[in-house]
Amino acid sequence: MAGFKTIEAGTMRIGAAFPNPPFELERDDVDTGFDTELMRAVCGHVGLRWKLVKYDGADFNGIFAGLRTGDYDAVVSGTAITPEREKVALFSEPYLEAPHGVVVNTTRTPHLSSVDDLVEQIVGIQNGGSSDDVGRQLEAAGTVGDLRAYPYGALVRMVDDLDAGRIGAFVTLVPTARWLVKERPVLGIAAQLSPPARLAIAVAPGSVVLRDAVNQALAEGRRSGLLERLERRWLT
Repeated sequence: MAGFKTIEAGTMRIGAAFPNPPFELERDDVDTGFDTELMRAVCGHVGLRWKLVKYDGADFNGIFAGLRTGDYDAVVSGTAITPEREKVALFSEPYLEAPHGVVVNTTRTPHLSSVDDLVEQIVGIQNGGSSDDVGRQLEAAGTVGDLRAYPYGALVRMVDDLDAGRIGAFVTLVPTARWLVKERPVLGIAAQLSPPARLAIAVAPGSVVLRDAVNQALAEGRRSGLLERLERRWLT
């Protein structure tokens, strides 16, 4: 699809943070997940090769700097649209809406069954992720005892700490929470928070033509049933 330039001619470089299941993960040494499959399809629709660029910064919001510096053409990593992010990136139409969930250890702390029960608990969040914003809002409301911020790539360490009782809960998107709970039977989702996050593909400010091409690809993905198939495969 003509009308826009990319960093590498004929290629779309995609910035994404790993691990971030079910959106980005490695399976049998292969990069896959909801977003990975989605972006392969988007690239195919706009006539570009797909190229993954893994972001390993401790603060997820730092990923958007790569749009300015030319490290990648787009960011897709379970990325929620927020007012602050809209100042540094141009977003596609949302491809998914998902609430945040509060994950607890149902064996160690069976009494934690709602947000109201977290007032004396340490709650984990990921630096710069959408859970960071949600956690700060809960803290400001006096709903949680304290927050523990983990480097964005330290998802497994945060889950291990909840498993071992070193924190009382953590906040993450419900699709991620469901994925983690499947692998850790002592964990459960105590609450889902509103409003849902709107997940979208980010491009550099001013990249209107590329954004519009991505929107066309997403619209085709809805018409063809691709998004529905990805949801069945990765989110159920």
